[in-house]
Amino acid sequence: RLDIDPPVSVFHTDDGELFAIDDTCTHQDASLADGWLEGCEVECPLHASKFNLKTGEVDAPPARRPVRTHEVLVENGMVYVQLSTAAPNLPPCVARKLAGALA
Repeated sequence: RLDIDPPVSVFHTDDGELFAIDDTCTHQDASLADGWLEGCEVECPLHASKFNLKTGEVDAPPARRPVRTHEVLVENGMVYVQLSTAAPNLPPCVARKLAGALA
């Protein structure tokens, strides 16, 4: 997990692929890094939403909005994450906290 704002998680699948997605579930404020990895999906530890690591799309509810994905590069044994310029899909509770902090 990269401790940036918003946090990003990097996942290494059984078949050797690396993926990076926003760490916060879009349903509620839970860390996807604490979830379960199966194939190319991560399951949220809070309410079992599942997200596709390749696309960020929701594969199982209750989440409805995808997580943002980021490009992963491996050069000379080092892993680099190129952060997406798209806006993150934060869960409503986190978005409200941020809006209050910025006001």
